[in-house]
Amino acid sequence: MQKRLPEYLKRPIIDTEKTRNVRKILKENCLNTVCENARCPNKNECYTCNTATFLIMGNICTRNCRYCNITCQKPEPLDVKEPLHIAKAVKDLGLKYSVITSVTRDDLADGGAEHFANCIYEIRKLSPDVKIEILTPDFKGNETSLNTIIKAHPEVFNHNIETVKALFKTARPQGNYDCSISVLKYIKNNSDIITKSGLMVGLGESFEQIEGTLNDLKSAGVDILTIGQYIQPSKQHLGVAKYYTLEEFELLKELARKAGFEHYQIGPLVRSSYRAAELV
Repeated sequence: MQKRLPEYLKRPIIDTEKTRNVRKILKENCLNTVCENARCPNKNECYTCNTATFLIMGNICTRNCRYCNITCQKPEPLDVKEPLHIAKAVKDLGLKYSVITSVTRDDLADGGAEHFANCIYEIRKLSPDVKIEILTPDFKGNETSLNTIIKAHPEVFNHNIETVKALFKTARPQGNYDCSISVLKYIKNNSDIITKSGLMVGLGESFEQIEGTLNDLKSAGVDILTIGQYIQPSKQHLGVAKYYTLEEFELLKELARKAGFEHYQIGPLVRSSYRAAELV
């Protein structure tokens, strides 16, 4: 039986001149956003603030994570003009802080690392003062790919752990918990880039398992943490085992502080790129 969505997780539909302008700029530049493709509950709030999280390398993923709304099929070839389109949209929107994420592209030799780097380079050509955060896949832990990212030097490198180790193979059958931790550790050990990671709660994890994951992230040198409630995108996705109460989210904040995190965003509707600039 599907659990009823608590009132504090419901967001109003917002349609204003600002939200329409954001959609217009995205459409003119032929761009995808994770806001639309992953059905983010904060989409309209972010659009109202004249921002969006860009989704690069198409809207088809090579992995089939059981919580994610993005389609898993054979992806299209990369659009070599996309980095320039991203840069133009960043400038047209007047952004001071830009967040770029992607689908996972295991079909590419470098996992798309060079494409991420090209987006960073193009943004800096048109908007040199913009701070850039990237939310990447694991690149299968390939150090050459990670070095490509380090060379491009975004201000923030984000790779989400997504869930606790015990549930990782259930939620992310083609991923690897230890690989994700090692990716975050490699970036921290080989650069001065701020690192960030996040997870969802509500998949059936225990507080003890969450605490273990937070300790693993902190041991990997992660600077910024996000935790939000998992919301089932459709009946074909993993069901919600539990909706955390507002009081329980306060307990999660205590766990974050106990693990040593000074910079975190934890709450029911928190997503990895939600109000990202405020944490940096």
